[in-house]
Amino acid sequence: MKSPVLPTIMFFVLLSILGNSCSKNEENNNQNTIPSLYTKNVSGISDSSATVGGVITSDGGTTITERGICFAISSGPTVADYTKTAGIGTGTFECTLTGLDPLTTYYYKAYAMNDLGTGYGDEKSFTTEGGGGQLPIVTTDSVIGITQNAAISGGEVIQQGISAVIVRGICWSTSQNPTTIDQHTADGSGTGSFTSNLTGLTATTQYYIRAYATNNEGTAYGTQLSFTTLDSIDPGCQGVDTVNYHGQTYHTIEIGAQCWFRENLNYETGNSWCYENDPINCTKYGRLYDWDTFMNGSSPSDSIPSGVQGICPDGWHAPSYNEWIVLADFLGGVSIAGGKMKSIMGWYYNGNGSNSSGFTALPGGWRWHSVGSFNNRSTDAFFSATSWISGGVYRVWLTYSNNIMAYKGSAKEDGLSVRCLKD
Repeated sequence: MKSPVLPTIMFFVLLSILGNSCSKNEENNNQNTIPSLYTKNVSGISDSSATVGGVITSDGGTTITERGICFAISSGPTVADYTKTAGIGTGTFECTLTGLDPLTTYYYKAYAMNDLGTGYGDEKSFTTEGGGGQLPIVTTDSVIGITQNAAISGGEVIQQGISAVIVRGICWSTSQNPTTIDQHTADGSGTGSFTSNLTGLTATTQYYIRAYATNNEGTAYGTQLSFTTLDSIDPGCQGVDTVNYHGQTYHTIEIGAQCWFRENLNYETGNSWCYENDPINCTKYGRLYDWDTFMNGSSPSDSIPSGVQGICPDGWHAPSYNEWIVLADFLGGVSIAGGKMKSIMGWYYNGNGSNSSGFTALPGGWRWHSVGSFNNRSTDAFFSATSWISGGVYRVWLTYSNNIMAYKGSAKEDGLSVRCLKD
């Protein structure tokens, strides 16, 4: 007579093997995501056409079934608006938009689809020519670094027009559609990107801004944006309003019992990068640092306070994962902290936050070390922590599509933003 125990044991062994196999398959499926990509700058603008494109940096683990450009005459285009397809697969692609209206501003984004959904690149814009291309074509950048009496913006002169651009900058007013008759900066000449520092502003006041560019035929303006300066009462924290470090001035903000830099670190050292290697992005978003540079020779730490200075100035330190959680808990928990940390402007598709904490997080993206690509500017912010997890290090993640302060693993070699915390 056979023992009934042996078949029972074999049944549970088989069940365990199948269960492990299912778990592994489920784990592999969970690793798949929507595609990652960024949008290329426009070129070849005419009265009725323009050449645009994108670069797909990751297919998300499954085949790209469609890619192209979506565009509209209002901000935030999606594939529900006008689209121009450009094949399948990863890599660089371009396409020419035709049938456009003259002297019209169009907003566009690269997109890519796989089985899990649609990924988008960062939003860009251009204005079609008109009047024989006499005047320059200029775009307005988002407003960042807003304080009680100052802010930072800028723009890009895409085309000079019939003659060279002799001056460019930002003009602003408390009334709509400001011109160079109002307050304005002068930020060089010619085509290309520029940064503008707006100063002498009044606290708690709404301002309207536009980029401008002037040639011998006249002045052209970019899209109008608006912002509101901060309240005049800004105590900083612990008697320290600003910190000067390696030629940069950082404002401080007290959040609960913690005192943080209100801007991302922008100090060139070790393995660090400006997004897309453009110095203007360092001015806007700070630099992206790999973990070894961030730690500056220190060992990992999870303690509070961390005691790891890293690349922060004396009296300040690199925050640990636990210290990020202390911040989130004070703001009501990780499920809502991100919305209170994100800046009120500059996030893709109206994904801005309330910035009620004053943390003023900007979507500076990150650098993926494997291929040296820059990803997710305008949609995501990634911050370093001093703590280890299995297979990598912690990164704190804010995104445009929700109010969560998430945390996940990152390779030590990836480039992330850095905030400093007072000892």
